[in-house]
Amino acid sequence: MVSNYKVITLCGSTRFKEDFERVNYELTRAGNIVISVGCFGHAGDEFTEAEKVMLDDMHKRKIDMADAIYVINKDGYIGESTSSEIQYAMRHGKQLKFMEPPQDEYLREHFYFE
Repeated sequence: MVSNYKVITLCGSTRFKEDFERVNYELTRAGNIVISVGCFGHAGDEFTEAEKVMLDDMHKRKIDMADAIYVINKDGYIGESTSSEIQYAMRHGKQLKFMEPPQDEYLREHFYFE
């Protein structure tokens, strides 16, 4: 928390750029501080391998700064990077929220609340 505001980091495939923008807007209007991705690799941005490694590490640091993560799992999709971010957040005691019910039974039972 920063002051009275919950800090939430958005996670998910960057192919869902419009969903990132919409969720960022909605969570901000609801009184949260939202940390998002800075680039959208799956939406056309191109990176070197070194930049990809750096961006993945930076996103873990964004999770460190947050109280919770919000997973943009459109149509149930959770890729390898997002899966590693969820595991990282769980190991560090972060709250998890999902845009849609997770397909994984454990996540659905323990972390998905409508």
